[in-house]
Amino acid sequence: MSAITPPTTRLWWKQPIDRVEGTWIAIAFVWCLVMFFMMPYWHIVGKQNLANEAYRTTPERFTQKTQEMVDKYKVREETEQKIPVVAPPAGSDVYLIARLWQWWPMLELEEGKTYRLHLASMDWLHGFSLQPENINIQVHPNYEHILTVTPTRAGTYSIICNEYCGINHHTMVTRLYVVKPK
Repeated sequence: MSAITPPTTRLWWKQPIDRVEGTWIAIAFVWCLVMFFMMPYWHIVGKQNLANEAYRTTPERFTQKTQEMVDKYKVREETEQKIPVVAPPAGSDVYLIARLWQWWPMLELEEGKTYRLHLASMDWLHGFSLQPENINIQVHPNYEHILTVTPTRAGTYSIICNEYCGINHHTMVTRLYVVKPK
């Protein structure tokens, strides 16, 4: 038998397993078990997954809440689309809309302060990815996802959509500003 010609016996699964091959199968199986049990362990001990809440909503209701926040806390506008930048007080509810190919509005949060960030999609499934912190959440239509966030470093962060949402998906980027407390 060679790698080019087929085996003379067609029932290959009845052939004896070589000792080296059996060793590698055992190593792979043990490694799979280790990785399987590490997932729940790391979820609990490593605190790697964000605890979030999700509630049913409608695009109209969520847009209304977001617009009320913008009207109350708007500090300036940016980009050629004149997207508002809002600076809500610490401890408040902050709303962010995901819609075809835009995040609205931009947020300016204070370092070390805690906020409840509400996310909702107006149309398709979008992905909320805060970089470089590597926070990833799927934002589903007709659901309001709520995260409790406490920015720990001042700077400018990027929010990108990491779920393909159409032809201009690559343009669905915005900024999150974290400023030193006043």
